Amino acid sequence: MAKPASSTSPRPQRRAKGFARAGGLVQPQIRKAGEARGFAVSRLLTHWAEVAGPEIARLCRPVRIGYGKGGLGATLTLLARGAAGPMVQAQLPAIRDRVNACYGYNAVARIRVTQTAESGFAEGQTPFDAAPPRPAAPSPQATQTAADLAQDVTDPALRAALAGLGARVMSRNT
Repeated sequence: MAKPASSTSPRPQRRAKGFARAGGLVQPQIRKAGEARGFAVSRLLTHWAEVAGPEIARLCRPVRIGYGKGGLGATLTLLARGAAGPMVQAQLPAIRDRVNACYGYNAVARIRVTQTAESGFAEGQTPFDAAPPRPAAPSPQATQTAADLAQDVTDPALRAALAGLGARVMSRNT
């Protein structure tokens, strides 16, 4: 007897219960965009301030990696803002060491620095600084107000989660 048609078609993968992290959902798109510019390791783009250090990250950012025929000896192109080019040029050995530590082997042999004007070009108008960190903890007043608003919730875990969320939202708006 023939099998029903529904059992022969591939079943879609089930996701785990609960919410998925946003970073995991966009990771394939980030990897595809990064690989189009030569970045096999997207961490170099997404965590540039951690890889290069905050002082260097304020001065420049990675734009492209070009690989030679053998795959080794890549050239990393950095975009530096105006007068920061010579300062970045002076730190190229340290930058190369940090980038190669990110890759785990000597992937980058050369670094090319390109400069842009402070205004007039689209990339020159983009700030290189990372967003300032958010406050570590909500204010005590916001915490107490949120706890008072969530007191009618019977589930203790849900009540604590709602109180924490409410405290962070109230701290951010004040």
